Amino acid sequence: MNKVRLGIIGIGNMGSGHVESILDGKVPEIELAAVADLRESRRQWAEETLPENVKIFETAEELLDYSDMDAVLVAIPHYDHPKYVMEALKRGFHAMCEKPAGVYTKQVREMNEEAAKHDLVFGMMFNQRTNHIYRKMHELVNGGQYGAIKRVNWIITDWYRTQAYYNSGGWRATWDGEGGGVLLNQCPHNLDLIQWICGMPKSVQAFCHEGKWHDIEVEDDVTAYLEYPNGATGVFVTTTGDAPGTNRFEVDLEKAKIVCENEEIKVYELDVNEREYCYTATEGFKKPEGSWIDVETDGENLQHVGVLRAFAGAILRGEPLIAGGEEGINGLTLSNAMHLSSWLKRPVEIPFDEELFLEELNKKRAASRKKEHVNEITFNTKGSYGSGKA
Repeated sequence: MNKVRLGIIGIGNMGSGHVESILDGKVPEIELAAVADLRESRRQWAEETLPENVKIFETAEELLDYSDMDAVLVAIPHYDHPKYVMEALKRGFHAMCEKPAGVYTKQVREMNEEAAKHDLVFGMMFNQRTNHIYRKMHELVNGGQYGAIKRVNWIITDWYRTQAYYNSGGWRATWDGEGGGVLLNQCPHNLDLIQWICGMPKSVQAFCHEGKWHDIEVEDDVTAYLEYPNGATGVFVTTTGDAPGTNRFEVDLEKAKIVCENEEIKVYELDVNEREYCYTATEGFKKPEGSWIDVETDGENLQHVGVLRAFAGAILRGEPLIAGGEEGINGLTLSNAMHLSSWLKRPVEIPFDEELFLEELNKKRAASRKKEHVNEITFNTKGSYGSGKA
């Protein structure tokens, strides 16, 4: 095999973007074999756009019955991600899952357990891990040269969305259809990155405001406080209601401050470890000296194309993935903990009670209302996933 024959379940905003990348030759080791979408309008688009040899199906089940494929990419509403990843694996297909891995960690844990039974490639579409800025942050924070983390702050408020966006799908921004708002739709990449770079906090207290800036039932404004096992603390702030918004990710360590903003990385390096300086300095107000240093990166930011190229390389030659599918549970653990904390109005320890989370989520789902005004639109996502975009 010199090419991976790929089937894509769901050709909406993200699925159609993957289709275009493959057809444009940006992923030369992947060949589009089949697509599936429940919406007649998207199947009509496929008939008008795709080569004749690409099979078009209505349901995921029909696509999974098609044997002339090697792998499947799942890009449908969130609740069904684990279901169809597991079905693909059971039928012998390699699987790539769009973010998020699912809506609640219990179902994602089941997906990971199923994946462990198969000698197949299972990946997550964490395209932000391809970004040279975040790769450099991961290297600097985890390299040890700057000591332990003391404080983490990420204000990611440039996820602006209009009401038209939320009206574009009946499932979108509903508890029963999507399972959450900004945390589950826009921020899975940021939540994955913050744990990938800084590690998993031990507890979370969050305030999730539902329908604060839009006519929706899920959260569109979140402030969360994080506590880490070593005593470090963090704040994570996000919304889809600010314009122009801010994207600033700052990590303070014992011997440096690392700042990611405006798609660049800056490092202020102290001459000495602050913890040592604090207890040895004789002056009461003088800060430890240091300076801003130049930070070099490779400049590469391949995004979704990079994830798909690595997926093909893993299947064809055993090369490493950008992110293994089993890692999808990590960022979801953070968003679940934030939701649960907000619902219970108290801090939540990690790991949390998965059954309690599901019980509270199902209460939200039971009260979920059917949308009255839906204007189905498939948006072009190109240019919407810069240093912090999805």
